[in-house]
Amino acid sequence: MKTFVIGDIHGTYKALLQCLELSRFDRDKDRLICLGDVCDRGKQVRECIDELLTLPGCIYILGNHDAWSLEWAINGKMPQEWLDQGGAQTMMSYKETGMPGEHIRFLAEAHFYFVDQNRLFVHGGFDPQRTVEETPKEIFLWDRSLLKKAQQFQMASADYKFGNYDEIFVGHTPTLNFGKEGPQKFCNVWGLDTGAGWGARLTIMDVDTKEFWQSNRVN
Repeated sequence: MKTFVIGDIHGTYKALLQCLELSRFDRDKDRLICLGDVCDRGKQVRECIDELLTLPGCIYILGNHDAWSLEWAINGKMPQEWLDQGGAQTMMSYKETGMPGEHIRFLAEAHFYFVDQNRLFVHGGFDPQRTVEETPKEIFLWDRSLLKKAQQFQMASADYKFGNYDEIFVGHTPTLNFGKEGPQKFCNVWGLDTGAGWGARLTIMDVDTKEFWQSNRVN
């Protein structure tokens, strides 16, 4: 069994399929850790979740866009900020039917974080001064400071470790913010959101070997 991690999908169904194909992901044996934000911006959110539901080894981490979409699906909340940030595309993906119960459960049962072999997987970030059990969920969903701090610390000490983890994998903050279209490692933090939601590429990585594959640029 191999373990793969994938960045923010944002409704880019073709990119998701391409990443699975390029990486030779074994649907029956391998594990896929998704760093959140399958929802919003792209037009095929429904197809993406349908695909993830076919993967027995899928471990899904909740993203801030997923939380917004879940609020719409369960409570009908449609804040303008969400609509402007891609929520309208999620609504269009489900059209008149609304989000089916299977998709609601998929998001509602998602992890805020996942730890495996002293590796932390989280959408936004966490507070290194606290345990993950003590970290507020808003930090898991929304934090961007962890990756930015890691970049700054990298210049002074590339061996510096945030928290007690060997490696930390995050999405949420596009590597485009650092002028890069590939995954970036700063200290012990890996940034895997390579901008699929912004017209760039989706990235999948083998957690052990660090080999990675990217989709074509998203239209």
